[in-house]
Amino acid sequence: MATKKRLDLLLVEQGFFENRSKARGAIMAGMILVDGELVDKAGTQVKEGARIELKGEILPYVSRGGLKLEKALEVFAVDPAGKEAMDIGASTGGFTDCLLQKGAKKVYAIDVGYGQLDWKLRQDARVVVMERTNFRYLTPDQLPVKVPLIVTDVSFISLRLIIPPALDFLTAEGDIIALIKPQFEAGPERVGKNGIVREKEVHEDVLQEMIDFFLDLGLYIKGLDFSPITGASSGNIEFLIHLSNYGVPADKGQLWYQRIPEIVDKAHHSLEGG
Repeated sequence: MATKKRLDLLLVEQGFFENRSKARGAIMAGMILVDGELVDKAGTQVKEGARIELKGEILPYVSRGGLKLEKALEVFAVDPAGKEAMDIGASTGGFTDCLLQKGAKKVYAIDVGYGQLDWKLRQDARVVVMERTNFRYLTPDQLPVKVPLIVTDVSFISLRLIIPPALDFLTAEGDIIALIKPQFEAGPERVGKNGIVREKEVHEDVLQEMIDFFLDLGLYIKGLDFSPITGASSGNIEFLIHLSNYGVPADKGQLWYQRIPEIVDKAHHSLEGG
């Protein structure tokens, strides 16, 4: 009887990826076929003799999250080259990896968890690893720095609890790119089965509510778009927002409210086919 092993481990052993973190990212991105069938769980037990194929291009970052930030940097015309940045909710390091590949000088990789950040990033002198750090309670006394770029992709917590303290670490003309996850912003009464938000109306409401919140903080809305991929485990549609503490009056007008239905429609058409 053929021995079985975890799929992520087999991918590393057979030379598809240099480490299990990258293998898991590819699996969750739907890039791995086993005997012709798509497998999207890293812990799936696979026979050692099974035929494993890669579907599509190799993931360019340590996790698929890097693809989300890559789109944001391009669409919002934010260039991290030569800048120090902060990654709140770094996890495996997809955002951090993207920032470094785009030329960031230094990245403070902050996460409440431990042992998740990819080994490649741990060894990179440009990365300041801050694990077991609950950003909500991080103070400037503990980390006396201000950076011109803050990025964040957090789960199981609202951005309402992340963005206000982030402003203490943002320079006078700084930018924030945040991933809006409706399932953590809508409230339980508007979230469907298995934690999935499917209704366009809820997506529109969440985006308007978040814009209201950010404007009340005195921030400017510089850009809004949908993430190019859905959430890895949930399949939720997510959105990208570009905030800043500088701008022109138009950035605080009705432009973004008017664009919300169009952006939500495009997200559903692109990611759900309707």
